[in-house]
Amino acid sequence: MFTIDQLEHVYAGDPVMRIDQWHAAQGEQWLLTGSSGSGKTTLLHVLAGILRPSSGRVTVAGEDLLALSGPALDRFRGREIGIVLQRLHLIASLSVGQNLALAQSLAGLPVDKARIEAVLESLDLAGKADARPHQLSFGQAQRVAVARAVVNRPKLLLADEPTSNLDDVRCEQVLGLLQAQARACGATLLIATHDGRLKPHLSMQRALAVQP
Repeated sequence: MFTIDQLEHVYAGDPVMRIDQWHAAQGEQWLLTGSSGSGKTTLLHVLAGILRPSSGRVTVAGEDLLALSGPALDRFRGREIGIVLQRLHLIASLSVGQNLALAQSLAGLPVDKARIEAVLESLDLAGKADARPHQLSFGQAQRVAVARAVVNRPKLLLADEPTSNLDDVRCEQVLGLLQAQARACGATLLIATHDGRLKPHLSMQRALAVQP
């Protein structure tokens, strides 16, 4: 589902992330581990098409990301890739439903209110479509971020440190939500974390080391 070949990203003259080969198949669920500064977030941003690497090749859903740019890359990301960032980046001036509708519009898709309602209901957010982000609890806002990431039925679902600031109960809940939503979309799931509590729950794991 995604393939990485001789990938490297250099910042200020120093390599911050390097991966020789990695292939993840459709529907697999992976845990990406490593200490702070090992390049986990950098890799997620490369896979999401947010950051162009210094060298190498990245293929997602059969598409060479480095061959796409501008509106074509934005549409591809919106349709095929869902990402839950450390900061949720919900638009405060829009309602929950409007945040999800915007994700559909930016991907070049028609607004599908039935899909929005179904995703919100699956995340125990039924009745919250008209609420603004500031009216939500942190847990609800986090679930809205997951809903936005999966509303377009992505083939790749990325999550960056989704549990590091949560207690044990919330940690298991968020992990369960991500895994369930990935299965519902048939998406490949990649969670980047240094939270050791997730390791027993995902058998496919890849560790990054800080570059010398």
